[in-house]
Amino acid sequence: MLQLTQDLLDQVRRIAIAAGDAILTVYQRDFVVEQKDDESPLTEADLAAHHLILAELTKLTPQVPVLSEEAADIPWSERQQWTEYWLVDPLDGTKEFIKRNGEFTVNIALIQQGEPVLGVIHAPVLDKTYAAAEGLGATRQQHGLTETIRVALTPAAGEVVKVVGSRSHYSADIEDYLSRFPQHELIAVGSSLKFCLVAEGSAHLYPRFGPTMLWDTGAGHVIAKVAGAQVEYQGIANPAYHRENLKNPNFLVGT
Repeated sequence: MLQLTQDLLDQVRRIAIAAGDAILTVYQRDFVVEQKDDESPLTEADLAAHHLILAELTKLTPQVPVLSEEAADIPWSERQQWTEYWLVDPLDGTKEFIKRNGEFTVNIALIQQGEPVLGVIHAPVLDKTYAAAEGLGATRQQHGLTETIRVALTPAAGEVVKVVGSRSHYSADIEDYLSRFPQHELIAVGSSLKFCLVAEGSAHLYPRFGPTMLWDTGAGHVIAKVAGAQVEYQGIANPAYHRENLKNPNFLVGT
């Protein structure tokens, strides 16, 4: 089992930033959008980041397997034997990438005994990198400056509750959820940045109603948790990341 050290976290952050640079190379020119079997979009940026991350993680920790969105066809019979693995979304928020709004990320998480224990989320256009590991705290790095981040205090009665939601997957369920807060503000943002807004205290809650996959949430889960948030999946007992079904149920991230 890998030891969680600052050096390991720094190495993973370096890999995520390098993948972000590879994505930006594609982002800054014309690119082709394909459709995967599940009708989700795929670009050469997704694949470039995937291959870079896979190569670098294999070099860093050759004994630890990798589960990536772009190579997820690993049977449960094999994954079931894993005590730890890297969980990767090479380009989270491909729809945001295609829209060129900058709200997409590189997600890398380390899962041990079915739980996320180290995570990095890098937003290349925003030049923001969030990183956390159990016992090491959670940070945000931007423009060369690194700050420790922490969730906001639970809003007092009558205070405006800041709720972060998906820019591309708004639903009636979100409207129903918001109706319980007389004073609220909805912050729409793409990709795993929603976890980061809760982790840094810019939002109080992130309710998710609708489909996500393990790689969408692993890195954000540990960053939010280490920063002081609660992450609860509907109907799933721990360990949340050691299961056959790669789809997540609804979940709530909150202070």
